[in-house]
Amino acid sequence: MGMMKFDIPHSLPKEEVKKRVEQLLQYWGGKYGVKADWTGEGAKIVGKVMGIKLDASFVITDKAVEGEGTDPGMLLRGQATKYLKEKFSSVLDPGKSLDQVKSALG
Repeated sequence: MGMMKFDIPHSLPKEEVKKRVEQLLQYWGGKYGVKADWTGEGAKIVGKVMGIKLDASFVITDKAVEGEGTDPGMLLRGQATKYLKEKFSSVLDPGKSLDQVKSALG
């Protein structure tokens, strides 16, 4: 199976991005059982989100969250990419506070 790349831009300090992404990973862990293993500014994620196998890694840079994961195949690729971009973009929205991000994830 091939790899699917993603690149979500942000305008926040890296420490803030990491806190927000940690909230997203906790949400996925609680809802879907996804496991995350952090190493420095990046993490490896393994599990299933919305029935789609997720085996991905990413790194937080000064301007983006860059990563790649297993490609779920042609039929689900668009849906998977859209979901990842929406979730990451939502938690990285500079117009939201960390508390608002936590509340939105529920």
